[in-house]
Amino acid sequence: MEEKSAWWEADAMTRVYLLVEGQTEETFVRELLAPHYARMGLYLTPILVGTSPGHKGGIVGYAKVRPQIERLCKRDRDAYVTTMFDLYALPGDFPGKTSPQWQHQQTGVNKAALVEKELAADIGQRNFIPYIQVHEFEALMFVEPKRFEEWADKHVVCKLQDIAATSAPEDINDHPDTAPSKRILAAMPAYQKTVHGPLIACDIGLDAMREACPHFAAWLERLDALVQTGTSIQ
Repeated sequence: MEEKSAWWEADAMTRVYLLVEGQTEETFVRELLAPHYARMGLYLTPILVGTSPGHKGGIVGYAKVRPQIERLCKRDRDAYVTTMFDLYALPGDFPGKTSPQWQHQQTGVNKAALVEKELAADIGQRNFIPYIQVHEFEALMFVEPKRFEEWADKHVVCKLQDIAATSAPEDINDHPDTAPSKRILAAMPAYQKTVHGPLIACDIGLDAMREACPHFAAWLERLDALVQTGTSIQ
């Protein structure tokens, strides 16, 4: 009887397929986002984007990503599909980046919002909720740089705190030398994205991330709405 009850409860949960670009994001979803939302009745499944037959992870172009999003949306119309792709190094053929409006966007948040708007229009599925991370996953690490204390020397933590003191996490830019991950690596060469990233993110927690990262928070609010109403907000 208990097994039947557990099955029914799992089946009744609202399902969300979360297409991610790398193992770090996959672990972040599995270890932090999924448990948080499971307690609220929302079941998140991370899926690594495919790049070629037998290979997953990384985004090489929109032409490879588009059919994967469409397939997920159409395969289970009672579920929702969302993404977690970095704005940093996002291929130039993505919707929004090819728009004349792109050059007029002054902030990373505005650029991400444009890509999300154009991406939603191009996919054209009611159960699709696009999300672009500004500027990349490591921006979330700058919410509380002190969480690096367990993994790095004090001078490393101080360097990261200095950066966080002068720029909001989502404002740390996407230049190849100064993107969030590049700044962390400059201060801590031993940083391993797939190992340290999710662990530190879990230590920071979603509440702090919501408060410091408005664009990230807006995405979570859309997921929250699925819990509250079972429908996407547009």
